[in-house]
Amino acid sequence: MTPRFQLTVTRSSATSRTTNGLMLCLAVLLALSPWLFGVGGSARAVALLVYVLLAVMWNALAGFAGLVSIGQTLFFGTAAYFTVRLADAGLDPYLAILASIVLGAVLGWVTSLFMLSLKEGEFAIGMWVLSSLAHLCVNLDPLIQGETGTSLISLNAYANASRTSFTLWLALAVTIAFFVLLVVLLRSRTGAAITAIRDDEAGARSIGVDVMRTKRTVFVLAAAGTAAAGALWLASNTNFQPRAYFGVHWTAYMLFMVLVGGLGRIEGAIIGAVLFFVIETWFGSYGAWYLVGLGAIAVLFALFLPKGLWGWIGPRLPGEAIPTGYIVEKKSR
Repeated sequence: MTPRFQLTVTRSSATSRTTNGLMLCLAVLLALSPWLFGVGGSARAVALLVYVLLAVMWNALAGFAGLVSIGQTLFFGTAAYFTVRLADAGLDPYLAILASIVLGAVLGWVTSLFMLSLKEGEFAIGMWVLSSLAHLCVNLDPLIQGETGTSLISLNAYANASRTSFTLWLALAVTIAFFVLLVVLLRSRTGAAITAIRDDEAGARSIGVDVMRTKRTVFVLAAAGTAAAGALWLASNTNFQPRAYFGVHWTAYMLFMVLVGGLGRIEGAIIGAVLFFVIETWFGSYGAWYLVGLGAIAVLFALFLPKGLWGWIGPRLPGEAIPTGYIVEKKSR
């Protein structure tokens, strides 16, 4: 007897529901860090969230939209600078962080007006040039004192424990917000257009996709998310030295996290960020050797796991962990 099957189309699976549960537990654990792990643990939790933000946003730009940028430090560094400037003008530092995220989105929109017309290598190099120009302009501000830098002094109004806790909770809320925004975007018609443009821009345009508007949407989202990471990193470390925020090492970190985790998958970006966080925690004190180790790991992954960790793990799971499309399930009647 020929078996009969029923096809069902859904947005979730047992794997995605399990993933959602695990992520909820992790979010609760991070929120409780001030009581469970103290000030030091909370500060490290903020670092992890910043890495996740950077990886997920760069992956959204390069992995989903095909816009490979080596100048996202433009938004990372300017957001930290905006935070210092707004706080110096009298705005509460945490309100300054939120305002800087908005300004990062505005800067992303303005930048998109002329950068998105560039293609591939021109776009990547153009973004790096803009980041370098922003670095030079920030150095000219007397408040910053060149590469000497300054501090987010207004944070001293909060007790150390309270400051660390507030920064962690804000970082957690912002990371969740951007994660949800990205998933909702990728599940929408715009998300389908984004991947269509990545795969074949001319073909996407021929079927009526507004290429420039679609690219601008994901570009502005990635700019705002990267700006959030920069402002939160400043809140956690308090010191602002331009070369520490506009430095090319941040681009290297983003590339490492996404390529090792898996380009084009949200799960890959998150795994890459967690792996980078663990490596940095254990080996960051080794200085130059630590960077050599990161490079060696990246080369090994390029040779033996070109699709990253998630490219190896994902196909072995019964369903997608964070589905951005539809899932077709076949069930026996």
